[in-house]
Amino acid sequence: MKRTLGIAAAAVVAGVASIPAHAGTLEDVQAKGFMQCGINTGLAGFAFTDDAGNWQGFDVAYCNAVAAAVFGDASAVRYTNLTGKTRFEALKSGEIDLLSRNTTWTFSRDVDLGLTFVGVNYYDGQGFIGRKGLGVASATELDGASVCIQTGTTTELNLADFFRSNNISYEPVPIETNEEARTSYLADRCDVYTTDASGLAATRATFEDPDSHVVYPEIISKEPLGPVVRQGDDAWADVARWTLNVMIGAEELGISSANVDDARANPGTPEIARMLGVEGNLHEMIGLNQDWAYNVIKQVGNYGEVFETFLGTDTPIGLARGLNAQWTDGGLLYAPPMR
Repeated sequence: MKRTLGIAAAAVVAGVASIPAHAGTLEDVQAKGFMQCGINTGLAGFAFTDDAGNWQGFDVAYCNAVAAAVFGDASAVRYTNLTGKTRFEALKSGEIDLLSRNTTWTFSRDVDLGLTFVGVNYYDGQGFIGRKGLGVASATELDGASVCIQTGTTTELNLADFFRSNNISYEPVPIETNEEARTSYLADRCDVYTTDASGLAATRATFEDPDSHVVYPEIISKEPLGPVVRQGDDAWADVARWTLNVMIGAEELGISSANVDDARANPGTPEIARMLGVEGNLHEMIGLNQDWAYNVIKQVGNYGEVFETFLGTDTPIGLARGLNAQWTDGGLLYAPPMR
């Protein structure tokens, strides 16, 4: 019996020793007074600078939302611009506290790289864009084409799989940033450019003559994009995960930045009351102030507000909600209940 207990104890110790020592991010962030958020080097609609030089965008807004949850101040964020190759090491090394950079959730990234994806904030898929003058109507007709592709991304493997499956060849033109891909494509260094369909729409919107370029109909992969934290820090992952859930859930419940004060004064349902801190102790469970979710909605907005501001049909990007609509509207967005 003693020998069995000894073996079991050793196994427990070994298991604990194997857990990455990354706990305490929430406390570290609170102590320094800001959150360091990793974002894109520049992608229209997702991460870009306004006329005053301030970072804006769909992914940037999520960084602001986490800051609002933690500090009650959506501006308590500093940004680190990262490429597809540098983003994961920056997170693992502690250079950033959170990664919000159109990043695909995959098995190997989740398991092998020691990262934790806290949810999906954009359901996407990989596509292709080319000039109309190329005379190609489908990506299956791109035999022998040169293709601009960002290194360090899932698009590299997806591209190889697609061409191999269709028994056609291609010439890769490796680039590191979306801006480099855009300029290389426009300079005729490659025939087509491939990335997430949302990225293609964002890039096409910046062209001087977008109508002379066509996005081919093929979507060749699933690209569930979402925020990422380091593995082994459940408390910080909870903050990141439930900030996103609040944004999604608030839209479903009809709560927006415009009416959240009325909702808090007169919550129509018990769940709204719990979300906005009117009743219950959810804030104690997550280690934040009672009005943390209220601050997210008031200062940043619900998911739908953020989507329509930066990506929606009335923006230059012009994206319909599609899969990113609420589950009640035929989409995939579905937030767990707050109880």
